[in-house]
Amino acid sequence: MASQQLIKKLEETIENIPDFPIPGIQFKDISPIFLNPKLYEEVIADLVQFSKGKVDAVCGIESRGYLFGIAIAVALEVPFILIRKAGKLPPPVISEKYDLEYGSAVIETREGQLKSGQRVLIHDDLLATGGTTEAAAKLVEKQGATVSQFSFLIGLKDLKGEEKLKKFNAEVYHILEY
Repeated sequence: MASQQLIKKLEETIENIPDFPIPGIQFKDISPIFLNPKLYEEVIADLVQFSKGKVDAVCGIESRGYLFGIAIAVALEVPFILIRKAGKLPPPVISEKYDLEYGSAVIETREGQLKSGQRVLIHDDLLATGGTTEAAAKLVEKQGATVSQFSFLIGLKDLKGEEKLKKFNAEVYHILEY
């Protein structure tokens, strides 16, 4: 669980950009975190504490899931597996289609990088509606691995993304909640 001190630092650092990318959206710009290496290290330490001893691999969702996900995997001394938009990885790949507000999308991971029985952390920067994260979890399961945890820097509670993840019976963690 994140300390109140870390939460306060992040709330003071993350910028709220109104009406971006469209009117009515309050965009949470996490990029100022990367201007402060010590704060970044604190975020990684907090996320690592959540997963230490509980996972065998970390999957990061393109592209912002890589920003913290790789560092989490390195600190945990476990493999990091890329989950990318369709067509970005060389074959053989495993794909999962999911619905967006208007249309659909496909994400992929390389076949064989996850092993049957592995316990997996899926990490992304933000949990909103949960569609992409749910699709990532299905990719993990298609390879015989188990999603044991989900972690995020930010969770947007009003968008109810956590509801979509309940079916995986995995721990869900986010440092900040809006």
